[in-house]
Formats: sequence, C-alpha cells, structure tokens
Amino acid sequence: MSATKAELEERKEGKDLYSYQKGAIDKIFKAFEESPDDYHLLYQLPTGGGKTVIFSEIVRQYLKHHKKKVLVMTHRIELCRQTSKVLTEFGVHNKVVDSKADLSDQADYSCFVAMVETLNNRLNDDKLDISDIGLVIIDEAHYNSFTKLFKFFSQSFILGVTATPLSSSIELPMTDNYDELIVGESIESLIENGFLARAEMFTYNVGLTSLVVGANGDYTVKSSEDLYTDNDMLSKLLQAYEERSKGKKTLIFNNGINTSLHVYDTFRRAGYPIAHLDNTNSKKERAMILKWFKNTPDAILTSVSILTTGFDEPTVDSIILNRATKSLTLYYQMIGRGSRILKNKKTFSVIDLGNNFHRFGPWGEDLDWQRIFKSPTYYLDSILSDEDLESNFRYEMPDDLRAEFSKSKDVYFDIQKTYVDSIRNGESSKVVLERSIEQHAKICIENSEDVYDAIALAKMLGDDIDFRIQRYTKCISKSTYNFVDWLKGDYRKKLNSYLRSNFDEVFEEIHGFPPED
Repeated sequence: MSATKAELEERKEGKDLYSYQKGAIDKIFKAFEESPDDYHLLYQLPTGGGKTVIFSEIVRQYLKHHKKKVLVMTHRIELCRQTSKVLTEFGVHNKVVDSKADLSDQADYSCFVAMVETLNNRLNDDKLDISDIGLVIIDEAHYNSFTKLFKFFSQSFILGVTATPLSSSIELPMTDNYDELIVGESIESLIENGFLARAEMFTYNVGLTSLVVGANGDYTVKSSEDLYTDNDMLSKLLQAYEERSKGKKTLIFNNGINTSLHVYDTFRRAGYPIAHLDNTNSKKERAMILKWFKNTPDAILTSVSILTTGFDEPTVDSIILNRATKSLTLYYQMIGRGSRILKNKKTFSVIDLGNNFHRFGPWGEDLDWQRIFKSPTYYLDSILSDEDLESNFRYEMPDDLRAEFSKSKDVYFDIQKTYVDSIRNGESSKVVLERSIEQHAKICIENSEDVYDAIALAKMLGDDIDFRIQRYTKCISKSTYNFVDWLKGDYRKKLNSYLRSNFDEVFEEIHGFPPED
C-alpha cells in the first residue's frame, strides 16, 4: 500500500476513500457474500484509520444493493451524532434513535443510529420495528454492553468494528460472540504511508504496588486517586511536562476526577494555560472548553476518560498518561488521540507515568490480533504484574540532571545486587545503604570544586534516593509508609554528613591532589 499525494489531502467529500479503506470494504463484502445471514464478523483498524468512513461506505453500498435496512449501534451519544453526520456525508438518509426521538416516521428511513441503552429500552418496549434490519454495525465493539442486544438480531449480519479486538470483560471474550476477525492496516503501516503520526515515547518509572485491581479487572479509582494526588507524583508530572512537552498542545489522562482537579491546580499555580474536563460538565461548558483547547496553541487539557473515544483534535502534540491501566484498549485509545496527522506534524510525544509502556510494549508494535482474539486469556496472562515490572526498573537520570554529573562515567548503583552480595557475605543489610551513600557522595564530589557544590548536587538526587530506598525496602520486605518516609529523610542527612566529613579525602582520591582552599 502506498499513499498517493491526492489521498493524503484532507477528505473533502464523504465518498473519497484511501486505497486500504477500499481494500477493507472489499474483504468485508466478500464475507457478506460467502456467509449465512446471521454471521458475526469483526473488523479491526487502529484509531485514526477511519473506521466510521469505512462502515459508512459499507452502509451506502449495502442499501444500494439490498432491500433490507441497517442499524448502527454506538455506546455514547456523542458517537451517535458523529456517526449520523458522516453517514449523511455519504448520502445515507438516517435517523438517530435517542431518548427523545419520535419514531412515528421510522418507515421513512432505511438507516438508524442508536445508543445501546436507548435501543435496548425501545426494543423491550416494542417501539422500533426491526423486522427488516439486515445489517447491524457495532462501533467500539469491544464494549460488552452490546451483547445483550444480539438476541434481537438473530437473522441479521452483524459487523463489529474496533481498534482492539480484546473484550472489556475477561468473562465475555469476543471470540464467543464473533465468528471471524478481519485485521486491517497496522499502525506501523499507517505511519509509514503518512496516515498517522509516529509516537515518541518517554517513560518515567513509577511505583504502583499500592494500586488495587477492582472487579472490572482494572485499577480502582480510589487507589489511583491516593497515588496520583500525592505531592511527589504531581511534582513528577509537572517535571515530566516541562522536560518533554512544554509549549506543546497537551492532553493529560487521569483515573479520577479528584486527580484531574489536583493536576489542574498544580499547572495553574505554575502559570500554564490549562482546563479541566469531566463527565459532570454541561454540554455548553464542554463545547466552550474544547473550542478554547482547539484555538490555544500551548493549551493543556486534563480529563478523565471522557476523551478516549469520539474526540478528534489533530493539533494535539503531546499525550500524558497520568494513570496506570491494565486495559490494552484504553492504552491504545489514549495514545491514539495524538496520532492524527497535520501538514507539519509527523510525530507526537507520549509521556507515560503509569508503567503502561512496560506492561503493553510500544504503541504500534506488531501485535498478533488474531491470536489475541482467539486466545485472550493467553495474552492477558502474559502481561507482567506490577511487582515483576518494577523489579526490572533501573533509575535513569533526566538529561539535564545527568549533565550536572558529566564528569562521572557511571551514576547507576544496583541496590538489589549489592543486597544479594551482602547477604552472601554474611553482612548486615545496613551496609547496602552505606555503600549507596558512598557512591552518591563520590559522584557529587567528582563534579564539585568544594563541599558546598557537592551538597548542592546531593539535593538534586531526590528521585534517585527515593528509588534506591524503595528498592531497598522491597529487598528487606519492610515497606510501611512511616518506615520508608523515615528512611528517605535519614539517607539525606547521612549523605550530607558524609560529604562534610569526607570531602577533602575523597576529592584527593579522585583527582590526586587536595581541593583548593
């Protein structure tokens, strides 16, 4: 597949399709022709690939060649309206079946667009005639709310579309509800051919063992709020933004309204242009916030899940995952919000503050969707636990801090290896932190002219010290909050004391001459 110049121009008419979209439509219609009327087909295409465009053209062609009607189902009212608009662009006269819809004229329409809950109510009340629905299209098909409606369409061809053919519930795998999966273009292919922007990933290791997994299989809002409203995490978020995203139009995703409000306050105090959005905002407020976001070049928008689907703003230049998730779908949806291309936009930044990159791999890597579809538990079981992920972490100094220690060849210290060695040698575990302090002191002295310089450098090592303490307390299996907090403070005092007592001696060992008076 290679994109022509014309294909890369912005789509002006609904019927203009890219070559890969036409190929997908041909495959889907082939399945129509070769399968029984009640066949369930699933089509996968990455966020930004144009799923709505593809199924709108399918609706247009289906209605042209068949005497039956079409129903399109979505899980959110915003998606209903967007879908209806695109169908209209394709010349498909359609009716939105919402809670206020008057269905007295339903006979005049051959295509309906409905939200799943509203449709369920209308069908149970026998208010919508579905006897001649031949094709049912399900947008964001990985949501399980749709499966309860399948009983109404036992003689209809069902086409589900999704970016990630992995069910939102482990108990209801998609392979139980769909007969076949057609895999569309890969993210890498869409990037290579100029249809999507490339993600530049920046990861910051975060301790997540305090998070609790809820009944839905993902981290609870309560445990996420406790972690991400902590001052240390808010400082880490602000620091990450200033290092990687400052001046870029940025979306911040959080797990919880309280977290998003804390983020809003933190950035406001730092003088950055930011707005907060969640599902309690009125329709008018939401429209105003999104208009401001669109028109403000360096705008920051902090939100809670509301923008993961049905939101398309190509000017987004940076995505911050200020949350952890165990949902592959959510991971791809959040990052996908930055992948829309513009004339001068070929890449976008992703800052990960939830170890999601380590959990799922790079956005756009070559995933075996057929295997995930057929054996979802095999895939889910292969995802590392937070404990396993964190045991493989090593602290990496940010570039600007590493520059302060440029005279040191290596600044890393392996707490775990030092602990194992000390136990094998019959030593007390206390020597681990003593040796860590000596190594920290050495790199501070190595890059200083006097003890005051060294103490100033030691103050910059806060994240590294905290990382070492966390690793040490895991080694000794003692990690109560009070103990860890005390240990962090004690370490800093002992490091400063060591520098004052040993600066001259260590300086001479390193340089071969004493420091100047």
